[in-house]
Amino acid sequence: MASLQSLVAEWLRFDQNETTKLEIQRLWDDSNTTELEQRMRTRIEFGTAGLRGRMAAGWSCMNDLIVIQASQGLCQYVLKNVANAASRGVVIGHDHRYNSERWAELTAAVFVHAGFTTYLHRGLVHTPMVPFSVQALKASCGIMITASHNPKDDNGYKVYWENAVQIIGPHDKGISASIKSNLEPQTWMTEQLHSQCLDRTQEMKDAYFSNLSSLNRSRPLNGQTEVKFVNTSMHGVSDLFVSRAFQSFGFLPFIPVTEQQQPDPEFPTVVFPNPEEKGALDLALRTADVQGAGYVLSQDPDSDRFCAAEKGRNGKWLVFTGDQLGTLFAAQTLEQYKVSEQPIDKLAMVASTVSSKMIEAMAEQEGFKFVECLTGFKFIGNTALNLVEQGYDVPFGYEEAIGYMFGSRIRDKDGVAATVSFAELVVSLVNQGKTVQSYLEELYQRYGYFQTSNSYFVCKDPSTIDKIFERLRSYHSDSKPAYPQEIAGMTITSVVDLTTGYDSTNPPTYQPSLPLSSGHMIQFRAKQENGTKVVLTTRTSGTEPKIKYYIEANGMDPTAVQDVLVKVVEELGTTWMEAEKHHLGRP
Repeated sequence: MASLQSLVAEWLRFDQNETTKLEIQRLWDDSNTTELEQRMRTRIEFGTAGLRGRMAAGWSCMNDLIVIQASQGLCQYVLKNVANAASRGVVIGHDHRYNSERWAELTAAVFVHAGFTTYLHRGLVHTPMVPFSVQALKASCGIMITASHNPKDDNGYKVYWENAVQIIGPHDKGISASIKSNLEPQTWMTEQLHSQCLDRTQEMKDAYFSNLSSLNRSRPLNGQTEVKFVNTSMHGVSDLFVSRAFQSFGFLPFIPVTEQQQPDPEFPTVVFPNPEEKGALDLALRTADVQGAGYVLSQDPDSDRFCAAEKGRNGKWLVFTGDQLGTLFAAQTLEQYKVSEQPIDKLAMVASTVSSKMIEAMAEQEGFKFVECLTGFKFIGNTALNLVEQGYDVPFGYEEAIGYMFGSRIRDKDGVAATVSFAELVVSLVNQGKTVQSYLEELYQRYGYFQTSNSYFVCKDPSTIDKIFERLRSYHSDSKPAYPQEIAGMTITSVVDLTTGYDSTNPPTYQPSLPLSSGHMIQFRAKQENGTKVVLTTRTSGTEPKIKYYIEANGMDPTAVQDVLVKVVEELGTTWMEAEKHHLGRP
């Protein structure tokens, strides 16, 4: 194991940023070994999400030196694994967070130094612009500097492969190894950088909006209703993009939440700038009440996620869940596909395995193909591309964490596309005398009631998490497999363990169809005699000290569905997780 002194010495030798260099020097001079151990001992890990963490000096944090080393490792890996990588080039974009612009320029400097054609987007862009540009320019890879909806002290480095989809294995491990083989900084930013990079920003923006217009189905109607939309960009980059999209689709201008309209790296009105977080939409809802608006639209700060709310006829607001929005978009996609008179059996949709099974039920009844994959758009995007190779049309995919993919050009989540697609759905329903809630009720009556309860337990001890999951795998010592056989009085009908590689529904090999998960992940399905069903997935988080769970109950009786959902949530915590015994925290 390297000594702390050697780790500090290497940092001081490499770092040319006087601020972060001095930060580590002062900690060393003050003999603050506790803080230095936290910052220097463990290197921030490059994974399928790239890099994301707190901005500070040290090997475990996000800073200039880490960004340069990551870029050098990525650059060398791409050169070895992508044909004509340097001439095809790299696309780089950034959001508005502290250091984002600088780190985009440092990244560009590394690739320019290595002889790459380097497309550096000027100004702020939303995250979908990078994969769109990679695809449009046929680049060898793309990098977006953003921490999405993380707190203000964080930033990140997101990587897209030549297929314009976020990287998956084995590229993550390959890039990580390449970073560790290219630690010596070869270059820092130069004043002449921008003259050495290509600026195709405006061209790519125009092409993006031209492609977005292909989703526009009812432009003549969009400006002829009195529907009022309030939009919040959560202090992020989306306001200009959504404004242009609204204009392109023929909508009247939305009402902005002015306090959150402009990019602000301080995120002054929200602790967590994530529309999913409790209270994050409060200001937008109050604005809508004052303005007499019936709908609230929201994007996260880098504008790849989307959330919406509708004011009911009783005056109360309903904030739609990620799964409800996914269902609405899937139904919208299906209806548009039917109108096109294309063969339904060539239509395919994709969702992550922890998302609602309602699209699965729709597919069974309507005759299109549904495929589920592991959590994350890196898997959704690659699954969509695989289906296209098989001859399917894949116009939609989603994950329950309010991420939605539309069309064939961007195989990633896009909050701007989701925003105008939802607004167009609203206008269409209003013209039919319906609301989004009433339409959702129609879908429930047609395909069954699907209700979800998604949350997590906090556990900061990895060994305790391991014990909890091992106990689930050895719940019944007298039977094999030894997983639990019932929950809340329901019989468990199938178990898929993506950690050990077991699928009870696939004899004789019992091998799961999905790839294995890097952490703990088990999915149970259960059924009552009255036909009510439950899908329960529990997994560890790759970035947080959490055991996440996703529970969905479905059936034709909404009361029975709600009752069983409550019971399953209770038994999961008290009996399966033993939350009290293990001192598990709850949100």
